[in-house]
Amino acid sequence: MKCFVIAMKSEAEPLISAMQINKDYTACGKRIVCGTLYGEQVAVVVCGVGKVNVASGAQYAIDCLGATVIINLGVAGGLNNTVKIAQTYAVSAVVQYDFDLTQLNGTAIGTLNECTENYLPLSVAEGFEIKKVATGDRFNDSPDDYKLITEVLGADIREMELGAIAQVCMHAGVKCYSFKTISDLAGSGSTTEQFLKNLETCFVSISKTLEKIVKSTV
Repeated sequence: MKCFVIAMKSEAEPLISAMQINKDYTACGKRIVCGTLYGEQVAVVVCGVGKVNVASGAQYAIDCLGATVIINLGVAGGLNNTVKIAQTYAVSAVVQYDFDLTQLNGTAIGTLNECTENYLPLSVAEGFEIKKVATGDRFNDSPDDYKLITEVLGADIREMELGAIAQVCMHAGVKCYSFKTISDLAGSGSTTEQFLKNLETCFVSISKTLEKIVKSTV
């Protein structure tokens, strides 16, 4: 079964609205919605913001819902001029920029203790432009974070969840896809103001790409 693991209720709403729902309940503090979408059996786990929330949601999807494919979608911040507001991109790899064992292991920032590389690869759907993502439990306009994410790690997009989902899927041997719709651009004013201003436009974009996402993830 394909299971969508999504942070915010608002991000999940375009997906849930398009489903034919046969089960809707709460487990482990998370909303679980099961049903059909474009002829396929799917489930949605609405987790809450941040890495711990989505890691537990992804594990629930795998252990309790029998997920064989995890799909993460939602809004995210663009870091360079290769991305555009309200455009949806597929993600090929993700790094956790707030995970640092450099002093202990001598590894690059973002390298998990069980890994040798800092970027975790994802399954990639055809028909989408591909980008790299940096994940961290921070929503800010910090110049230091921006420099780390762009100059050191070379990411195109930043957000707060995907790295944890990818880590769970790596250990479980489950395919992980992600699609990010750009809500704000670095260097274009307050991230918060852009985020709030562009949310509805992003949700319309997500709705328009849903069928393509479902049919391109196998």
